Amino acid sequence: MKSHLHPARLTLVALAVLSALAVSPLAARADQAASIEAARQTTLSLIEVLVESGVLTRDKADAILKQAEQRAAQAVASRAPAAPSTATPPSAETVAGAPGARPVIRVPYLSDAARAQLRNEVREEVLAQARQERWGVPNAPSWIDRVRIEGDIRYRFQKDRPSSDNTSADTYVASLFNGTGGLTRAADFMAYRAVQIDGTDYAIASGNTQDARSRERLRARLGVSAKVSDEVGVGIRLATGNATDRVSTNQTLGQDFNKYQVFFDRAFLRLDPSEYFTLQAGRIPNPWFSTEMVWSENLNFEGVAATARWFSEDRATVPFATVGWFPLREQRPGERPGRALVGAQVGAQFEPTSRTRVKLGLAYYRYQNLEGREDTGYYTETGGGSVADPLVYGRYEYGSSLRQRGNTLFQTNPADLTPVWGLAYKFEPVVLTGSAEFQHFAPFSLQVSAEYARNLGFDEADFRRRAGAAFASTSPGGRDDGYMLKATFGWPALQELGQWQFALSYRHVGSDAVLDAFTDSDLGLGGTNLEGYTAAFNLGVARQTTLGIRYLAGRTIDSPLNNLTDAYRKAKYQVNTLQVDLNVRF
Repeated sequence: MKSHLHPARLTLVALAVLSALAVSPLAARADQAASIEAARQTTLSLIEVLVESGVLTRDKADAILKQAEQRAAQAVASRAPAAPSTATPPSAETVAGAPGARPVIRVPYLSDAARAQLRNEVREEVLAQARQERWGVPNAPSWIDRVRIEGDIRYRFQKDRPSSDNTSADTYVASLFNGTGGLTRAADFMAYRAVQIDGTDYAIASGNTQDARSRERLRARLGVSAKVSDEVGVGIRLATGNATDRVSTNQTLGQDFNKYQVFFDRAFLRLDPSEYFTLQAGRIPNPWFSTEMVWSENLNFEGVAATARWFSEDRATVPFATVGWFPLREQRPGERPGRALVGAQVGAQFEPTSRTRVKLGLAYYRYQNLEGREDTGYYTETGGGSVADPLVYGRYEYGSSLRQRGNTLFQTNPADLTPVWGLAYKFEPVVLTGSAEFQHFAPFSLQVSAEYARNLGFDEADFRRRAGAAFASTSPGGRDDGYMLKATFGWPALQELGQWQFALSYRHVGSDAVLDAFTDSDLGLGGTNLEGYTAAFNLGVARQTTLGIRYLAGRTIDSPLNNLTDAYRKAKYQVNTLQVDLNVRF
């Protein structure tokens, strides 16, 4: 006969019955013989259907049956009680009490847990063989086994509600023209457009500090990874977003139906000469053990990173070390220096018990040539006057396309009405990260994490030397440390309907603890000089489909216009954000 069932369903049905056949003789009693024989015949019939459907070959079907019978015999032999060495086993007649009586059959008892274990072992072994040999996929090309495709699509509604008593954007613009605007922690609030009314020039603020904003956003990512050999692999990933925001891949809807831009979010090669060593090069996933306080979860790195691991005998302890070098700007003609990030991290993962996993990491990062300096990149024209030299002017800028908000900035060219902002401090943060997972609440788990960062490059005397005469007696202020705490409870991973997670986190990150360019872009709308909390709940509404809601409340720690006149020391910015996400992974 020909089956009308899907081959995959036939395989699973046969596998389930075959598993029962492999263990039922162990647990059966004499009066269950009929049921055992019925299960055996059902299994043989189902396997015959699989052969006729082309899912299994005749040789493979025979091999599966033979393997099941061998496993059953081995299980019986391993669990049968040993016969006494000094006594002769009784005969059937002796047991029954009279010659010719019906013999009593003794079958060793197998607990439900043991039967389940055997059933799972057989199932996993057969499924692994099915995947390896591509059952039900005749004549499949060999490269299918080496290529993996995955991705996700997320639709988000987001509402940002700044506090109505935030310092107005006009106040930030006014500070530029009153002789006190040489320092800031929110340069984007100082943006303005020049207009002329009745012959008088005015600077109209174009930043926003008080108006609410609602938007719908879409994120789409598609990744492909390929295992070229046991030692070599490659990966690429495409994502929505734009070319100037490295910490977000969101596309805002409402662009008159214009098509979306798609970029290479990742493109890298990976070498694994052994399980002890990994080398990645290109645009790679985050190689560091960290939280979003230092590195945004959407950030990918450009450069080279290597990780070494060591394993204890029982593999309960796994020390690791990672080093990396990542160029931020190439060396350019003239006196425009290249920029780079270098880093190193050591740590270990522990499993003190079968239900507890702990991980610790200590990292040091250093940004080269990123700090600001007084900019004298001018040349003198014939007849007097000075003009910016396009080859060198702005070489110390911390540009608007890179920064977010929060780091202390100073004007590298105080005489220019169009400010060029540079970082007041060097950045050499030391970061301690820890996490723990507790699986004592099956099927739930509790995950906790903490991170502390301190910037060793925070030095006011060094700032004054670099900033020049205009800031010779200035204290830029700021804070050099930050910390974050987070707890998550629920299912370890959301894959099926009804599974859920709840997460709560608190962050207090000083203005100059870490570089604001690469940190999280959601709390307080991104950057540093922030404190606040995030509460999130995610629910599985279908397979690999989740509905999530997050509420974020963030506010500035120090004034974005600190260390100026008293009128600006009380400047503040606070914003609450609501995000509702529908996310599908594939």
